[in-house]
Amino acid sequence: MSRIFLLSTLLLSGIAHAGKLTLTIDGVDGELHTAALNSTELSQYTSRDVSAAQVRRLYDHAAAQIAKSLEPYGYYHAKVSGDLKETAQGWNALLHVAPGEPVTVEMLTIDLGDAPHQEKTVADALKAFAPQTGQRLDHAAYEKSKLTLQTTLLEHGYLDAKLDTHVVAVTRDSNRAAITLQWNIGPHYRIGVTQFSGGQLDEGFLDRYLPWKPGDDYRTGKLLTLQQRLVDADYFSIVEVLPDLEHENPDDGTVPILVKLAPAKRTIYTSGVFIDTDTGAGVRGGIERRWVNSKGHKLKFQLEIAQRLKTLASLYTIPLPGSDNRSFNFGANYRDENTDTSKSRTASLVANETREWHGFTRTIGVHALAGNFTVADQQGTTTLLYPEVSLTRKKTDNIDFTHNGYSFTVTARAGGGATTFEQVVADAKYIHALGDSNRLILRGSLGATQVADFDKLPPELRFFAGGDRSIRGYAYQTIGPLDAAGKVIGGKQLAVFSTEVEHYFTPTWGIATFIDTGNAFGGSSAASTLPLGATPVDGGSKFKIGTGLGLRWRSPVGMVRVDLGTPINDPLHGGVQLHLTIGPDL
Repeated sequence: MSRIFLLSTLLLSGIAHAGKLTLTIDGVDGELHTAALNSTELSQYTSRDVSAAQVRRLYDHAAAQIAKSLEPYGYYHAKVSGDLKETAQGWNALLHVAPGEPVTVEMLTIDLGDAPHQEKTVADALKAFAPQTGQRLDHAAYEKSKLTLQTTLLEHGYLDAKLDTHVVAVTRDSNRAAITLQWNIGPHYRIGVTQFSGGQLDEGFLDRYLPWKPGDDYRTGKLLTLQQRLVDADYFSIVEVLPDLEHENPDDGTVPILVKLAPAKRTIYTSGVFIDTDTGAGVRGGIERRWVNSKGHKLKFQLEIAQRLKTLASLYTIPLPGSDNRSFNFGANYRDENTDTSKSRTASLVANETREWHGFTRTIGVHALAGNFTVADQQGTTTLLYPEVSLTRKKTDNIDFTHNGYSFTVTARAGGGATTFEQVVADAKYIHALGDSNRLILRGSLGATQVADFDKLPPELRFFAGGDRSIRGYAYQTIGPLDAAGKVIGGKQLAVFSTEVEHYFTPTWGIATFIDTGNAFGGSSAASTLPLGATPVDGGSKFKIGTGLGLRWRSPVGMVRVDLGTPINDPLHGGVQLHLTIGPDL
């Protein structure tokens, strides 16, 4: 009976003294404080009740736990003192840590043999090895540097490299450490034969994607380059590029490369709806044949039907893979456009060559265009044949929502037929983040045309301003030189500039303010000829200005931009114009 009474008394005593634990550790900060806090079991009881017996047991072990936790950071002589007090709310535990003098590296020996030191990346890894002589011993930094050096050797062709010796000798009395690392690196491998498996295309065609020749030094980076090229080619659902280590040949120092492929879906069907205040609401559909034959040729058809624009486009592509990503492209297109200022129906044939060139995408080709059109009250037909050269460059940190990036395109064309002409057009856009929630967006377009008979130029080759991607506050293509009746006929020159600032009050919603300015200039001679007694009309010799506010939504289907713009000091235009666009920034 007395034993039962004693046990009950002890249990009740423990419950009576149960309470919250407050833990304070001082004397260290940063990573040392984090290590000390995480090492002690006391920290696990700060959010729950703890009995007197528990807290005293945990407190007794805390000093040893903290001292041990600081050794990986080079502190082998840490002293921990403290105080444990009972309060009305529970317990206060104070632990004071004196880390002491750290162990420093007295000697660092890394033996790689002779050859690897000639590799710049290997030499850089050696220089960056931590800790160096004289520095505090940090076991985490040591393990990371050791792994980095091993990985660097493998990436640079030392596929048999093995770390035979890895010793960290610590002399506690003198606070000194000696690090000894010795690798048996083996032969330096070169790339042997490349074997493709599982692909549907000719091996000779696939060889064009290789960023190496047999006998080149092995580099993991080259394998990654090949993998990315094959992924970007859009022929395959699976791409694996691996060294065939089972068949490496140490005698001649070569290793075969295995490329495992699986075909992607051959035919892609696309469809969707879209809305744009320039063209109106519409639907689109497309068919793409990812490969037509074993040579990797591609074929694509695209149809768009909107309220004011209908297009049918076909494109046949002959890729010539390589470092310049070259291709020959042949297209046939039909365009039917009906805007506030013009109507046109044209058919065109296109043949060009595209390649990467000094950081740009360069396209050189020839266009044949024929059709009929009506601009203002003027009807015409035209047939033109003209070569065209374009340079395009684009850089973005996020294709869906650019924080910092730009795009630039310049196009030059010249030709003859119904008339002779030369034309240059340049478009640029720049986006720069202003802090975490704001963006500055600058945009500009310049164009100039020299033409023998302006009236023979179809609307596609004339310059107009106004619209979602031009001067907001004005409807699509409603700015430009006027004819004698005061109707817009387009111009020979173009200058449009835009400044916009966006502010996002949530990750997906924002507002914008903008100011756009510019005009199209220099139409036909009829633009400056008025009937006797007619009142002269400003045909656009001055820059037009549009300004307004907008709403931005990063929707699942892309960036949605809704803008309300109005002209400034324009006697011919007024009111508020709605602009709606959906699509990427660049």
